[in-house]
Amino acid sequence: MEKYVLITGASSGIGKTTAIKLAQNGFRVFAGVRKEEDKIAVENENPNITGVFIDVTSQESIRNAFDEVKKVTDNLYALINNAGIAYAGAVECIPLESIQKQFDINVFGAIRVAQQFMPMLCSAKIVNISSMASFGLFPFISPYCASKRALDIFFNALMLECKNPELKVVSIKPGVIKTKIWEKSIDVNKRVMEGLPEKSVEKYRREFEYLVKNAEKNKDKGLEPEKVADLILKVLCLRNPKPSYTVGRDARAAEIFSKLPLCVTNFFTKYILKKRMD
Repeated sequence: MEKYVLITGASSGIGKTTAIKLAQNGFRVFAGVRKEEDKIAVENENPNITGVFIDVTSQESIRNAFDEVKKVTDNLYALINNAGIAYAGAVECIPLESIQKQFDINVFGAIRVAQQFMPMLCSAKIVNISSMASFGLFPFISPYCASKRALDIFFNALMLECKNPELKVVSIKPGVIKTKIWEKSIDVNKRVMEGLPEKSVEKYRREFEYLVKNAEKNKDKGLEPEKVADLILKVLCLRNPKPSYTVGRDARAAEIFSKLPLCVTNFFTKYILKKRMD
C-alpha cells in the first residue's frame, strides 16, 4: 500500500529536504508550497512529489489543499507540520501584531491543518517541527519560543484527547539548522524594528544588532537540514516513536539546561548574552 505524506512549508529548508528524502524512500509526498515556481521546483526533484498550494494562515487555502489531496487518497500516513517563521524583539516594545502573526503561522496554522485533515489521519503520525526554542531559554525571541512551546502543548493534548489510539504525535526539536528561516526572520524583524519608536530602538540597539548578527551567522553555522530529514524518516518507519526528539548538540544542551531551577538558568542566560554582546 502506498504511503502518502503531507508536508507544509516544503518550498525550502527542512520541508523541501524532507520531501525529497521521503520521496527517495518510496513515500508519496504532497509538498505544501505557496508559489507556482516553488511547486515546479519541488516536483522536479522526484516523481513521487506532488506540489500542493497551501497557506497555513488561510482556512480556504487549507480546504482547497484538502480537496486536492482527496482526489488522490483519503488516507494519509503522516502529516508533517513544518511551516514557520521567527519573530524577535523585546517584550517591552514588540508590537502585538507581530506576536499574533507568529502564533497564526506557527501554532494556529498547524492546528488548522490538523483539524482539516483529521479525517485522513486514521492510523497516522503527526510530526511537528518544533525547536529547541520551546525550552524557553532564549531572550529577545520570546514570540518564537512561546509559539513552539504552545505547539507542543496543543498537540500533546490532541494525543491525550484523541479517541483514535493509532494516532501518534511526535515533536522534533532541532537546534540551529542552515535554512532560509534566518534570512526571512532578518527581513521580517528589520521591518518590525523600523516601525518602533526611536526611543525603543535606541534602548535595545545593541541587542537588536546582536540578533541580526547572530541570525546571519546561523545561516552558515548550523547543521544541514538532512539531519532533521533523516530523523523524520526514522520516526515514520517506527511503529511506536517517542513523543519528542532533539536534533543537534545545542538542542540536547538546551533540554538539559532547561531542567535546572529557573533562577539558575536566568542567571547564566543573562551572563552568556552579555559576554556575547561585549
